[in-house]
Amino acid sequence: MKHVQRLSDTEMELMEVIWECDPPVTSTELLRIFAGRGKEWKAQTISTFLSRLIDKGVLEATRDGRTNKYVPVLLPKDYKLAEAQHVLDGLYQGSVKNLIAALYDGDKLSDEDIAELKQWFSGK
Repeated sequence: MKHVQRLSDTEMELMEVIWECDPPVTSTELLRIFAGRGKEWKAQTISTFLSRLIDKGVLEATRDGRTNKYVPVLLPKDYKLAEAQHVLDGLYQGSVKNLIAALYDGDKLSDEDIAELKQWFSGK
């Protein structure tokens, strides 16, 4: 998998909306969607974040007259996998066992979680 730059919380929020849309999407459409969710962004703000996402390689833009149309380059599952790998490598020396042990020791895994994991692993 190619290296994927980490997204800020706001960039991730924007990408989640873009992933929900049928591509391509315009900044005007995005502003309308966010306004409907109670988040009034200025056009320049969203433009700045869209440019950052293009620079990070997760979004592409094409010009259609005076309007940019944006298409995601990265699928949500691919970004999540890259983020999980980053956490795994950075905090757990690349070991899934170390990650699961930390969750278990931190009382984050219920008996139901453990049973589901056992069932999932036995099916692999």
